[in-house]
Amino acid sequence: MSEAPPQDIANPQMSLTTKEGWRAFVDENPDPPPSLPSGTVLDEDELESYRETRIDYHTRSVIVKTPTIRGVVTTSRKRIVLNRHQVSARRGLIVSGSAGTGKTTAITQLGKNVEQITRRRNPTAVGGLPVVFVTVPPAATPKMLAGEFARFLGIPLEHRMSQVQITNAVCDLLGKLGTTLVLVDEIHNLDLTTRNGAEASDQLKYLSERIAATFVLAGLDVETSSLFQGTRGQQIAGRYTVIPSRPFGHRNRADKESWQALVVTMEDSLRLHAHRPGTLVAMTDYLHERTGGLIGSLSQLIREAAVDAIDSGTEKITKRMLDEIELDHAVQKTRPDRPRSKYAHRPKAA
Repeated sequence: MSEAPPQDIANPQMSLTTKEGWRAFVDENPDPPPSLPSGTVLDEDELESYRETRIDYHTRSVIVKTPTIRGVVTTSRKRIVLNRHQVSARRGLIVSGSAGTGKTTAITQLGKNVEQITRRRNPTAVGGLPVVFVTVPPAATPKMLAGEFARFLGIPLEHRMSQVQITNAVCDLLGKLGTTLVLVDEIHNLDLTTRNGAEASDQLKYLSERIAATFVLAGLDVETSSLFQGTRGQQIAGRYTVIPSRPFGHRNRADKESWQALVVTMEDSLRLHAHRPGTLVAMTDYLHERTGGLIGSLSQLIREAAVDAIDSGTEKITKRMLDEIELDHAVQKTRPDRPRSKYAHRPKAA
């Protein structure tokens, strides 16, 4: 009986909106489960452990260097350098697009990259916090927004603390910790047509003045939201570059090659015993039709199919299996059953 591969199932991820969760995310670099040599025999407990290890591996999203991620990383690095000696009016970045196009992934990968580089350059530095990640809560008030920064930092919030007190505590601590990049997700929750939203926008602007860092924001279709409207919106538009995050196209050769490269990367990450390499690549047209070119939907589809393949014991992904997976509502409502039927009722899948 051979020794079972080591079990490497991480605890459930902590929230990225706490410094502990963020550091765990930056440190995370999970290796794929090892392949078992031919003839390996495992007892029941070892087999179950190996199975759970592979399931856990396939529940993790595969990070692909998409055009959006490359654009965000390249542009943000330039902003960080240009802002190094700015005392006010620092330039920032906004990642805007529809749901499922990889906005959050792009900014979190940027943050991970920046923090890892900072650590390598200053290996002896202890206790610093190069990157902060927060999300804008729905119907955010200025105090709620300041509270999100405080929660990330672990600053105890007493019930009677005012907005000014929380803001000062946040800014003072971030200055001491040497923060150079602030990531703010769900920026579309700032509705400048409401009093709370307008005041929360002012709070964000104030924080960007007080904190000597580059701010990178992300949200749903920001260009068409209220964020750029009125005097406040003009100030934001004058300081931030917008990088669009779009679904992958499929109209010309370049579009199809980019989509195929994405599928290849995801297929190469699979750890299924009976899956034939190239099976998913041969289905690139089908996969684009199913997902509308949304990287989030493609990731869900392939990862769920991989888990199903392990659970069922088939150890491979087929069209029939993919057809049975229900995707998110945004994709389903724009992809009615009629176009899918040409795939769903084909003879036995390969």
